[in-house]
Amino acid sequence: MSDPVLTEAELASGLEELQGSGWAHQGGQLVRTTTGQGFAGALAYVNAVGALAEAANHHPDIDIRFKTVTLALTTHDAGGITRRDIELAKQIAAVRDGLSTDG
Repeated sequence: MSDPVLTEAELASGLEELQGSGWAHQGGQLVRTTTGQGFAGALAYVNAVGALAEAANHHPDIDIRFKTVTLALTTHDAGGITRRDIELAKQIAAVRDGLSTDG
């Protein structure tokens, strides 16, 4: 059984925990875009995120556009954002690796 989808109140609380980290609620997902020091920096960031995702057995959708990386988190089997997404987003927010949050 998958984790339960967060209620609106739980999601609001989770977003408060992520305040200032660049994560936003968009289209039923947590989304974060970062830019960095060229393509190699973007790849290094994605590799760091990948290590966290593997450890959590929870994987974001990743879009790389040269030096810009967009991550999207949702728990697909639950059909929405769960506590797992909030926790992984907090861990990812700590990974900078030469990148800065857009916005």
